[in-house]
Amino acid sequence: MPRPSMLLALAALAAVAVACAPASDSTTKAGASSPASSAPASCTKDQLALKTPGKLTIGTDKPAYEPWFKDDDPANGKGFESAVAHAIAKQLGFQNGEITWATVKFDSAFAPGRKQFDFDVNQVSVTPDRAKVVAFSDGYYTVKQAVVALDGSKAASATDLASLKTAKIGVQVGTTSLQAVKDVIQPSAEPNVYNEQIDVVNALKNKQVDAVVVDLPTAFYVTAAQVENSKMVGQFSATSGTPEVFGAVFEKGSPLVSCVNKAIGELTASGELAKIETEWLGSAAGAPELK
Repeated sequence: MPRPSMLLALAALAAVAVACAPASDSTTKAGASSPASSAPASCTKDQLALKTPGKLTIGTDKPAYEPWFKDDDPANGKGFESAVAHAIAKQLGFQNGEITWATVKFDSAFAPGRKQFDFDVNQVSVTPDRAKVVAFSDGYYTVKQAVVALDGSKAASATDLASLKTAKIGVQVGTTSLQAVKDVIQPSAEPNVYNEQIDVVNALKNKQVDAVVVDLPTAFYVTAAQVENSKMVGQFSATSGTPEVFGAVFEKGSPLVSCVNKAIGELTASGELAKIETEWLGSAAGAPELK
């Protein structure tokens, strides 16, 4: 059963499911869609153009739900996106007491206009259309695919991708998930392909398929809110197509983009970003890696 904090967030979770674009909605590689922003002379804290001098203001929605945040409290540094945001802030020279969190509705984050935040993190996929009205950082998370099955089923006990080759898999047409099934799992039988995500969910409920493949954020929603007695079998990386990434969102033309990109680059090179992902989006979140 989902925790109370997650139950409070189900409406928000539904909105997040649309953040992860199907294959037909072209996405870009990390940061590729962000226009060139005027870079500050220095990325030292006192040189940054901030909404509030001396304070870094980060936006996200409320409720802030797991596994992206913990206990509906972005400020505690727990949960994947809270941990990433705090790591970026630390790279920029900010201590916890110098970070302010602003409540920003999901779709308001990437709507046109001035922003109340320096940057926003809320599982926002980088797309060319969105980048016309806001700026994005380089990607801090490349969306993975996930397998969901009913508790007690043979598919639910799979510990690797090879164990899923004989499973009847349900997936939505025109999505990165479908391509991942064909490229990575390569099942012995053609997957059952459905026009809508809800049809995929119903196929699992009605035991018309052994398992379904959706992107990881959607899988958290499916197991928490849509299909009782379902479980996340695991997650895996797609190997072809343009990867879908989550990026930090900025007001159009923000000079802070280049400094955040520098911070993300440093966190990637040091392995810290991968460590955060493993901690909060791995086995602890019920999504072990399938190889």
